[in-house]
Parts: sequence; structure tokens; C-alpha cells
Amino acid sequence: MTQVAVLVAAAAVVGGLAPATAGASARARPTRLDVVAAFYPLAFVAERVGGKRVSVTNLTPTGAEPHDLELTTKQRDAIDGADLVLVLGSGFQPAVEKAAATRSGATVELLTHLRARDPKDPHVWLDPTLMQGIVDQTAKALTKADPAGAATYAANAATLSADLRALDGRYRNGLADCDRSLLVTAHRAFGYLAKAYGLKQEGVSGLSPDVEPDPKRLAELSDLVAHAGVTTVFTEDLVSPRIAQTLAREAGGLQTAVLSPLEGLTAAQQAHGDDYLSVMDTNLTRLRRALGCR
Repeated sequence: MTQVAVLVAAAAVVGGLAPATAGASARARPTRLDVVAAFYPLAFVAERVGGKRVSVTNLTPTGAEPHDLELTTKQRDAIDGADLVLVLGSGFQPAVEKAAATRSGATVELLTHLRARDPKDPHVWLDPTLMQGIVDQTAKALTKADPAGAATYAANAATLSADLRALDGRYRNGLADCDRSLLVTAHRAFGYLAKAYGLKQEGVSGLSPDVEPDPKRLAELSDLVAHAGVTTVFTEDLVSPRIAQTLAREAGGLQTAVLSPLEGLTAAQQAHGDDYLSVMDTNLTRLRRALGCR
């Protein structure tokens, strides 16, 4: 065989092998499950449980308040094209829930799977034991969408569950011996947390953070905080502190402090590397200080 023929034959062999090798490489390369989460707590759980098997998109931008989120065309496309969409449900984010209801793929409304909750209050994630229910349902949904990842999802869910049990223990110990039990907040987002740890909640406004309280409500709260010896009115990190500051001023110059309802992270929290667990621990520190806990 001539040298030219040898070179042609070798090229043919190499050329014949190349597509097969590329195809094998493509088959060996895993594809991540595309998960869309309506807002931060759901995205946090999906990322922790899904690990490297998922790619998670949080529909609510950093620093945005999720209740009244309006979707862009790009966000609607993300919902339509996702392998799995996680929403809270019960009208917490009407635009998101409406868009998710029209898609053909898998969608999970997490509140429908949680027991022992107030149907008027969606803030279940502020009780670590109810957050556990979100973890369980997310792991179940991921496993159904990606059965090959079942062992990974189970292991990751178990690790996150242990973190939540530890968080619950820190709250139970940290709030067990306090001078005061009345929690005064900008809006009534902390009912589950208060119930879980023997506290009472009074919100300046109702469940919606941007509802203006009337003068009668402010007067009632001023009398109540004076009688209960309250020292601090809690503001929030994603909404204006003006309402809580008004009550603090009306009640004789009380202190204000931020208590995060964890509906999302601020840009500063994200830059600092904070997550659900670290912000909950910061909340605990501020609660202990305000309530005079030992």
C-alpha cells in the first residue's frame, strides 16, 4: 500500500471514530433538570435538594417584594419551558400562579400539601417545621421528574432536614426564657413563627405589607405596647419602614429593628453570602434582644 493510501485509510478510521466518540461523550454528559421557583424560599429548597442535578431559576428578582410580582415575557417563557415549576399557591403570587396553571408540564402548589396551617396566612416557611414540609414535597417532585436522581434528592433532603431541625432547636432554646412575648411587626407575616415558639404577634398592618393602618389601629397598638412593655417595633427589609416607624414614634419613641420575613434576599444579603438559614439566625438574635431573652 502506498504512503498516500495509508494516510487516506487512517483518516477514514479517525473520521469514522470521531462521530461515535462525540456521541458517547454527549450521552455521558448529564443534563440538569430545569426548575423554576416562584420566590426565594422555594428556590433555596430546590437548590439544596436538587444540588448539581438541577438548574434553578428564581422568578422574583433580588430585592423585590414577591406578592405583586408581574411577569416579563422572558419569565413566562421560563415557566412554560421548565421541567418543574414550584409555586406557593393560595394566591400568594397571583400572576405566577395564573401563568403556571396554563402550562402542560409539572407544577407543584406547595401549600396544598401542608397541614396545620392558617389558610389566610401563607408565610409557612418562617416555621422551620413547616419548611420541612416544603423540603419533602420538593424532593418528591424532583424524584418524579428525574427518577435517576432519587438517591441524590433523598440524601440532600435529609441533610437540609437536619439543618432545619437544628434551626428549630436554636429557636426553642433561644426564646425559652424571655421578659416579653409580644412581637410587634410591620405586617402580620410572623404568625407561624410566633405560634411555634410561644410568642404573640401584633401587626401594624394586616397580611399585606403595604396596607396603611388607620389612626384608630395606631392608637390601639400604642396603648398595647405601653401596657406590655414593648421596646422594639420590627420593620422589614424589602418594604418601606415608614409604617413601623410611625407606630414607634406614636408609642413614645420605641426602637425599630429589621426582622426579615424572608420573602427574598436583599442585594447586601446576597453579596454577603447569606441564605435562609443565616437570615433566620439573624432574626433570632434580634428577637432575643428585643424580647429580653436570657
